[in-house]
Amino acid sequence: MKLNLEGEKKTHVEAKSESWFYSPEVKEHFFHPKNIFTSEEEIKKFKADGVGRVGSPACGDMMEMWIKVKDDKIVECKWMTFGCVSAIASTSMLSVMVTEDGGMKIENALKIKPNDIILKLGGLPKRKVHCSVLGDKALRAAINDYFKKSEQYDRIIVEDAKVIDKILKVTDKDIEKAVLDGALNFEEVQKKTKVGIHDKSCIPEVEELIKFYKKKYFGE
Repeated sequence: MKLNLEGEKKTHVEAKSESWFYSPEVKEHFFHPKNIFTSEEEIKKFKADGVGRVGSPACGDMMEMWIKVKDDKIVECKWMTFGCVSAIASTSMLSVMVTEDGGMKIENALKIKPNDIILKLGGLPKRKVHCSVLGDKALRAAINDYFKKSEQYDRIIVEDAKVIDKILKVTDKDIEKAVLDGALNFEEVQKKTKVGIHDKSCIPEVEELIKFYKKKYFGE
């Protein structure tokens, strides 16, 4: 995924007539976003402990976030997005909030609400408030990914998804993402998600979900 900042800035400039809607903080974080990746090379060099991706470029906004964790604190938070002014500014501010002063404890980062970000930005237009949710969701996804990679399964937070693997807390959304990422059979999905390694009883349901998502997205 590539961030086209110039394109985003052009969109912002073209909407100058509405620029009064945005606070100085929003403008600062949009035109000078903090902790943002601007190339694939930067991503490759960054050894993330957790990665989160939400949204879809086909539908509009998409956000991807990478975090590094030390002593249960988020010490680095990087991101890229296809998104609007508010999405970029909100995520930039969020990345600062969770890494300042040596890093925020994960338990406190999970308590951050979109409204906390909006307050830090000096407000957002009501029709753009939903954009502040994108970074928040990506952060939660990255933290959950960190929990999985570090085998802290009891700390995984499941939201708006059905848990399929009761032991590793793999959800239907995890399986859907694996299929979208190219895993088209059970072995490939298991390799990506570890589903069914300990909870064997979920395997038939996983296989049915794989068939469902393959038909839904690829017509197979």
